[in-house]
Amino acid sequence: MQAEIITIGDEILIGQIVDTNSAFIAKELNKIGISVFQITSVQDDKKHILKSLKEAQDNVDIIIVTGGLGPTKDDITKHTIAEYFSDTLVQNKDVLKNIETLWEKYIKQPLSQINKDQALIPSKSKPLMNRFGSAPGMWIEQQNKTFISLPGVPFEMKALMQNEVLPRLKDKYELPFILHKTLLTYGLGESMLAAKIETWEDNLPDYIKLAYLPNLGKVRLRLSAKGFDEEKIRKEVEKQISIVIPLIQDIYVGFEDEETSIELKIGKQLTQLGKTLSVAESCTGGMIAERITANAGASAYFKGGIVSYATQTKINVLGVSKEFIKKHSVVSTQVAEAMVKGAQKIFDTDFAIAVTGNAGPIKGDSNADVGTVYIAIATSNKVYSKEYHLGNHRLKVVNKAANKAFEMLQKEISKN
Repeated sequence: MQAEIITIGDEILIGQIVDTNSAFIAKELNKIGISVFQITSVQDDKKHILKSLKEAQDNVDIIIVTGGLGPTKDDITKHTIAEYFSDTLVQNKDVLKNIETLWEKYIKQPLSQINKDQALIPSKSKPLMNRFGSAPGMWIEQQNKTFISLPGVPFEMKALMQNEVLPRLKDKYELPFILHKTLLTYGLGESMLAAKIETWEDNLPDYIKLAYLPNLGKVRLRLSAKGFDEEKIRKEVEKQISIVIPLIQDIYVGFEDEETSIELKIGKQLTQLGKTLSVAESCTGGMIAERITANAGASAYFKGGIVSYATQTKINVLGVSKEFIKKHSVVSTQVAEAMVKGAQKIFDTDFAIAVTGNAGPIKGDSNADVGTVYIAIATSNKVYSKEYHLGNHRLKVVNKAANKAFEMLQKEISKN
């Protein structure tokens, strides 16, 4: 069973907004066994929409359209769908009642004709009641194909998908079982990781596919299996995971579908050990602290951080001497270690991270090449640092530095 998602709106095509609706819909469809064949974004143009509907009908079983259902003249989806099905718009009493209820409870203003017209839907369609807005969803079946039109407002679309669309699709179709398991790894590139697990990959059953998803110092391995025998799929995927994990034990972090990130794993380890953490950041600009505190309960182990972006802040706050910086350069292993000692002392923590580097595009207060980063780790009994060269793209350098810092820290904590 395959679906196509069509998003309508000039705002997507000019880059004014990011299309998050398609990602959500695709993920939800996949959970119930429907594969997404294609995602298409089209402008607010009748001919373009009609062409996209025809092509989708030729390709897939289910077509889901989002956007263009508002009350203003630029919202043409409903009228275009009616034209596509050689249909006319008629007022639906249930939809009108829903609109009147929403206005009475929340808007508390007179209901205008333009809002009442939201209750007009193609006569061949079944309304999908929108409890959070005036634009209803619409369900139309033709020639064994299902067309679904949803509002483009994300929270309205999501509610309709979960409460109306997914239950109806599960009732209508006999759907296969799809299982994805994604393993997170840090510290080894895609090609080297592929070489490490090549034999295992070559021996995967034909109904299990492996995908490599690399991103700035980390690689996700996604196992995808599909079929009608759920028990068989679950057992085989678990078997394959039990084979591959020992092969990547030194770089394996956890499963993405368990919402495991390396910083979350670090937080759990620190909590279990009763240990604490602090950070001193320069070129990463607070990213490390932000990623730590994004997790609930971080206050149990994270005591604080200092963004010592300017050289003078390293001197005034972290206690790195001016002469020391002049001798070794602000981007150096010596200054990184002095920073991490300062953070550990200020916050009185068991562990600390410090990062200093040159993310570019200019060299700043140091002569170090762009992309040069020093990361220091402090434990209860030692301080050490490592030098990295992370390229010449500023954002890439910053993200890679944060990932490397977590990788170094996690390996140190694991020794306890």
